[in-house]
Amino acid sequence: MNILYFKALHIVGGVAWFAGLFYLVRILVYLRESLDKPAVEKNILHPQYALMAQRVYKIICVPAMLITWICGVAMLILNPVYFEQGWFQIKFVLLFALSGYQGFSKRWMKALIAGKVPFNAFQFRLLNEVPTLLLVFIVFLAVMRNTINHGYLFLGVVAFGGILFLFTKLYKRIREKKA
Repeated sequence: MNILYFKALHIVGGVAWFAGLFYLVRILVYLRESLDKPAVEKNILHPQYALMAQRVYKIICVPAMLITWICGVAMLILNPVYFEQGWFQIKFVLLFALSGYQGFSKRWMKALIAGKVPFNAFQFRLLNEVPTLLLVFIVFLAVMRNTINHGYLFLGVVAFGGILFLFTKLYKRIREKKA
């Protein structure tokens, strides 16, 4: 099979994977907030958000991750020179980090469904930005490859993360003022 088919499916899988992770952790924010609601609301919202989170994880995140990894490995088999390139080695580590993030998301989901509270809603909002940072880093690596200084890229992603943190804090203050 032509490597371009695997590349196209790898990109489609990656887009779906990120979409699933963005949505999953957003649902975890709501699931966490449902634990603080009055009993009537909690009894309705908590099971619904739990069901939504489980479905997103099983129906979107897991298959999309598998498509991304399978097609990525297929591209490596067809073009093993990628292993020798610095940009790819960094991307590979970041994909393992993203896979780990998905594993932690599952753990957080199970804890919240059981009524345990690993984090507050604001902390989940911050955790929801982790895939954004990984996405920026991975896309720049894949597109720019070795034409960009990886150290500067890292610093740029860290600076972007700082900006996201500040906007998240600002959003929290705005929400608190309205409440």
